[in-house]
Amino acid sequence: MPLTKNALIRYKTIDNCLRNRCKRWTLDMLVDACSEALYDFEGVGNISKRTVQLDLQMMRSDRYGYNAPIEVYEQKYYRYADPDYSITNLPLSQRDYEMMQEAVGMLRQFQDFDFFTEMSDVVNRMQDQLAVSKSNRKPIVDFERNSNLIGLKYLNPLYNYISRKQVINVHYQSFTSLETKTWTVSPYLLKEYRNRWFLLGMRHCDGKLLTMALDRIKGIEPNDNEMFTEKKGFDSSTFFKDVIGVTKTRKTPLATVRFEADKDQAPYVETKPLHASQMILERDEDSGKMIFEIKVVLNVEFYAQILSFGPGVKILSPEAAVKTMQDMVRKMHVLYP
Repeated sequence: MPLTKNALIRYKTIDNCLRNRCKRWTLDMLVDACSEALYDFEGVGNISKRTVQLDLQMMRSDRYGYNAPIEVYEQKYYRYADPDYSITNLPLSQRDYEMMQEAVGMLRQFQDFDFFTEMSDVVNRMQDQLAVSKSNRKPIVDFERNSNLIGLKYLNPLYNYISRKQVINVHYQSFTSLETKTWTVSPYLLKEYRNRWFLLGMRHCDGKLLTMALDRIKGIEPNDNEMFTEKKGFDSSTFFKDVIGVTKTRKTPLATVRFEADKDQAPYVETKPLHASQMILERDEDSGKMIFEIKVVLNVEFYAQILSFGPGVKILSPEAAVKTMQDMVRKMHVLYP
């Protein structure tokens, strides 16, 4: 009997729970986790204990090839006997492999289209992972990833809400807030930056654009009482065009930034531009120094990027950016006198 979508969501949720050994998982906790996941993904919830008990039994069995080493300890808590086990680590079946190969082949047919350049990285990952699963060899390509990020469970439901233009209630707690706040939001865009995901949407109470980290979201649900609203003048395809990272508000200034890179950092900056607008203004063949120019919003991610080069990069203008860097360096000097 094939796996249903809801069963797969429950199995994946149980797997995530049992892999997290920082918690002691009771049956009730697993039921709550599965109910929450089903509500987030499918809009349904409140599953029974019996359902989760059958799921645990099915995962322990060979029906779908899991043979999960689920054990009960202290007569009430569940965990994997093997802390490194996960159902996601299982090799693909021959049928799965053939279907995935066919899908990759179909995607490859689009390689002559301009939009494929944005998909090629994903397709390459799929192709390499298929080869790993088939031949049991080690990966040839190691992509940056972080499977332990909090909030990834919201990616799929948020994607669906955005595509359907569905207003949602977002329960959100920022790092600076002591309590969770609930906002009614028209969601516009999912944005990834350095393996962290963000939701961009408009808050209905004041029309403000918000950028919310998924790892700070405590819950989401559809709001059928409000009408989806398009933000006047907002274009999701160009909103982050002048941004390094994800921080952008009306008060965040756009600037033409000129900076100098020494002989050690110049080759890195030249071959991996800080921003798409980057251009070379000067090149000193004797010293190896180079002066670059970019047009970006002066946000926290911009300064973090500049600081990552240490003493190898110096901002020359505008004056506001120079003063901000001077303040940061002074504060750092206090830490490292």
